[in-house]
Amino acid sequence: MRVWRKGGVLRAMRGDRHGLAGLAGLAIVLAFGCAQIPARAQQAAGAAATTPEAEVWRFDQIGTLGGHPVTVLGHPRVIESPYGKAVEFNGVDDALLVGAHPLAGVSAFTWEVIFRPDADGATAQRFFHLQEQDPQTGKDTSNRMLFEMRIVDGQWCLDSFAMTAGERLTLLNCKLRHPLGQWYRVTAVYDGKELRNYVDGELQGAGDLKLGPQLAGHSSIGVRIDKRDYFKGAILMARMTRRALPVEQFLKMPPLATNPPSK
Repeated sequence: MRVWRKGGVLRAMRGDRHGLAGLAGLAIVLAFGCAQIPARAQQAAGAAATTPEAEVWRFDQIGTLGGHPVTVLGHPRVIESPYGKAVEFNGVDDALLVGAHPLAGVSAFTWEVIFRPDADGATAQRFFHLQEQDPQTGKDTSNRMLFEMRIVDGQWCLDSFAMTAGERLTLLNCKLRHPLGQWYRVTAVYDGKELRNYVDGELQGAGDLKLGPQLAGHSSIGVRIDKRDYFKGAILMARMTRRALPVEQFLKMPPLATNPPSK
C-alpha cells in the first residue's frame, strides 16, 4: 500500500499521461487506508485534536472544575488550606462527578494531583477516577485510569492503575509509606512504553505497559466512579497534561496562602 501511495503521488507530480490515473489511485488508497483505521483510533484522534495540551482543575469551589459542570454527592466542603482553598471529602458519601475525561485520546500523559489524605479513612480508597464510556451506549467500559491509596500501619501508600483494551498495570508499593494528614503531590506518567508513579517527585513504582488511547468519558473525585471506596481527605488541584513530562516539570506546591488557616 505504501508503494501505491508513493507511486501515485510521483506520477501526478510529473504530470505525464499517467497523472490522472495516479491521482485516482491515490484517492482509492487513501480511502482504503482510512477505512482500516480502527474506530477507536479515529475517535481518540478527534478528541486529541480539539483539546488543549493541559487542563488544570482547581478545587476552590464545587460548582465547576476546569470549566466543566459538577454533580455533587453528599456534602463535600470548601476549606482553607495552607495553600489556598481546597475541597474536603468525608470518606463516607462525599464526591464530585464531572462529565469529561481530560486524558481521552492521548498516547502519553502526565496526571498530577495535590491532595491531603487524612487518618481514619478506609483501608482502600479511590480519590480520582477517569473513565471511558462506550460512544454508542454511553455505558462505562473497562478502560479507565485511577489514583488510589492504601492505609497500612497508620500510614498511606500510593496505588495507581491504568487499563485500555485488556492491557493493564497496577503500581502499588507499600514498602514506601507516608504520614497521613499532610499535603502531597502525586503523579502518574505514561510515555507510551512505561507507566510510573511518584509522590513528591520520588519514584514509587514503574512497569512496562502498552496503553492505547481512551475514548471520551467522565470522571469522579473522592470516590470510584461506581460510588464505592470513598476518600477521606482534601484535594487542592489537579493537572492533566497530554504528554509525558520529566520530573523537573512536575507541579510544585503553590506558595503558602497569605492568611493560612488557624490551627
